[in-house]
Amino acid sequence: MLKVGVLGAGHLGKIHLRLLYESEKYQLVGFYDPHFTEPEEIENTYACRYFEDYDELLRQVDVVDVVTPTLTHYEMTEKAIKNGKHVFIEKPITDDQEEAASLSKLIKEHSVKGQVGHVERFNPAFQAVKNEIHQPKFIETHRLAEFNPRGTDVPVVLDLMIHDIDIILSCVRSPIKEVHASGVAVISDTPDIANARLVFENNCVANLTASRISLKNMRKSRFFQQDAYISVDFLMKKSEIVKMKDAPEEPGDFDMILQNAEGKRKQIYFDNPKIEANNAIFDELNSFADSIDHDTEPEVTFRDATNALAVAKQIIDKFDNNHKL
Repeated sequence: MLKVGVLGAGHLGKIHLRLLYESEKYQLVGFYDPHFTEPEEIENTYACRYFEDYDELLRQVDVVDVVTPTLTHYEMTEKAIKNGKHVFIEKPITDDQEEAASLSKLIKEHSVKGQVGHVERFNPAFQAVKNEIHQPKFIETHRLAEFNPRGTDVPVVLDLMIHDIDIILSCVRSPIKEVHASGVAVISDTPDIANARLVFENNCVANLTASRISLKNMRKSRFFQQDAYISVDFLMKKSEIVKMKDAPEEPGDFDMILQNAEGKRKQIYFDNPKIEANNAIFDELNSFADSIDHDTEPEVTFRDATNALAVAKQIIDKFDNNHKL
C-alpha cells in the first residue's frame, strides 16, 4: 500500500481523506493544514495524524494529495516533487501557466508520477461514451452552478469551465488556431459568467458556456460528428448516442428514416449506453495508485492539465482585451 498524506482539510479535502481511508490501495498517514484548529475528529475518524509541519509529513509518505486553494498549489507541489514524492493535485494544476509547465518539467526530472484531478474524465456518463467520440466537428458545453463562495478566488474559467476544456482537449487531438471569448463579473471580483469559442486546426469548433451564478445546476456536453450525435449529462450521469446509417431498401414499420434534398436516405437509431455507477473521485485516486504501482502514465497527466490551463489562460486574456476595447 502507498503511504499518503493530504494537504488541505477543507470541504474537498475531507472528501479525499475519507476516500483515501476507505481505499485498499493507500494507507492514510495524515494531513497538513495550517489553518485547521480542531484536528481531533478527523484523526479519530480516519485513524491518521495531524501534522503541524509539512516537512515532517513529507518524510512519512510516498504520495501527497494536494487539496489546498489554487494559489498554493505550486509551492506545495514543487516541494513534494523535490522530495521525491508522487503528487495528486486538484484542478486546476495552478493558476499560472509558467508554474504549471515548471511542475511538468520537475515531474520528469525527479522520476515521480503526477496526476491532476480533472474528475469529469472519470464521470461514468463520459466513461460510457468516450470511445464513441471520433473526430467531432462541433462541440457544445454548458456548465452552470448555483453561487458558492468556495472557488471564487479564481475566474469561473478556472473554477468550472476548465473541466470542459480538459474533456474537449482529450477528444479533439488538434492544435487550436482561434479563441474568442467574453466574460462578466457579477458577484465576484473575477468573471462569474463566461462564453468561449475554440476553433481547432482540423476545423472542429467548440462552444463553451460556464456560470457560477445560475438558478440551477447543469453540466452537459454535446458532440456532433459524422453520422453521430453524442450527449453527455455529467450531472445526471446519463448519456445518449444518436447514429445514422444508410437506410435499408425496405425499412421496417418502426424504422426512423430521414431523406435530404438530394434524395439520400438515412436511418436513425438510438443507443443509451449502460452507465456503471461509481464515485469518480474515488476512481481517480485509485487510478493514480495503479499508475504508480504499474509504472504507467496517469490518466490525467501534468502535461494534460498544463495544456488545459494554457487554453483557459487564452480565454481569460480575451476577457482582458475585450475590456480594454
